[in-house]
Parts: sequence; C-alpha cells; structure tokens
Amino acid sequence: MTTTEERAPDTEINVKFLAPEDIRVAASLLYQAYHEDPLLINIFNEPNEGKYRSKLRALIREELTSFSKAGQPIVGVFVGDNLVAVACAFVSESEIDADRGWNWRLRLMMAAGRLQMQQLLEKERTIQAQLSEYTGYYFLSFIAVDPHYQGLGYGHYLLSALDTLVSENPEVAGLAVFVTQGNQVNFFESHGYQLIRQLSFKSASGELLFKPRTDKLEKAL
Repeated sequence: MTTTEERAPDTEINVKFLAPEDIRVAASLLYQAYHEDPLLINIFNEPNEGKYRSKLRALIREELTSFSKAGQPIVGVFVGDNLVAVACAFVSESEIDADRGWNWRLRLMMAAGRLQMQQLLEKERTIQAQLSEYTGYYFLSFIAVDPHYQGLGYGHYLLSALDTLVSENPEVAGLAVFVTQGNQVNFFESHGYQLIRQLSFKSASGELLFKPRTDKLEKAL
C-alpha cells in the first residue's frame, strides 16, 4: 500500500509501510505521543521521571519489534524524506495478539517490571473480550503525529490509509481503537468510528471505538 499526495508544489506527501530504517524515528514519534498517556502513567506507576521514560521507551521498542517480526503493518506519512506520522495496527489472533510470546514477556518484564507487564496484558484481554463478537479485526495499537506537524491533517492521512488496509483484507470486520485521551474521541468519530464501551483500568479510563468495514456498512444500508 503506497499512496502519494501533493500538499504544495514543492512538498510531496507519501503514505507507505515503514522500512526497518524508519523504526527509530517511529519510536521517537510514539514516545512523544504517549509520554503523557494517562493509562500508561497509571500502569507504570513510576514517580521517578527518568525511570518512567526508560520503561516507556522499552515498551515502545518491544512493541515495534513485535510488529516487525510478525509482519504486521506499521504505516507512515512522509513529507519529503521526513517521517511525520505513524500508526501501528495488528490483526486479532495474530502472533502479537493478547497471548504474547514468552520472549516478548521476558524482555518487557525485565525492562518495565512484572506487574506492569501483567497489567498491559490484562488490558489487552479486557479489550479483546469486548470485541469477541467480531471474528476478525484490526486493532490500532499506536498512532502519533510529529508535534511540529500536528493540526495539518496528517492524522487523517493515517486513518484513510488504515481504511484501505481494512478494505484490502476481506477476513476482517473493521478496525478498533482504545482512546485514553478525550480530545481524540471526536477525531476518530469524525472518521466513522463508533463507541462500543467505556472501560476503566485502575484509576484510568478510556473509550473503545470500532469502525466497521465500509462495504459491510453499505450492505446494511
């Protein structure tokens, strides 16, 4: 999946799957986006800012490694040669679904802590239970836009690319996302995502949203 758009005469926008050499920049964008995520702050429960940063970087690094090894899509928006936005999605019942491999668990436990690893897995199992009516779906695990490029529509490019991803896979019913920051709910709802349920984990909460694949919506109408 590769698309090209023109934003300005001298600025080319490309939407494509990331190559291995793009992962480091993607990790940096995700770190900036999730540094103040209330759910992750709650799960890590780390008052030391330096240690919290290390644990968050470890989580993002392990997740991106899992995506890459399992062949799951990491979509990026490039302005010229610069990666400015990224989204990671995986198919339910894939290798990086709720039942993580022992290697992943061990690496994350060493980096973030046993309790934190268990809470992250419990969060995924809870979300998965709420989506049990769907036989298959994509789950949007991470999405981020470079702070210098926010408000310019690059997040919309990402969601449009994910719509294409869903439409090209007849085995999935749609795409789900768990949103922990309220200002993002309207963004997803404007793209056709529907609220399934509000979920709470310890003292943090968020909204589980789902967007059915377009062709199924058209048949229903």
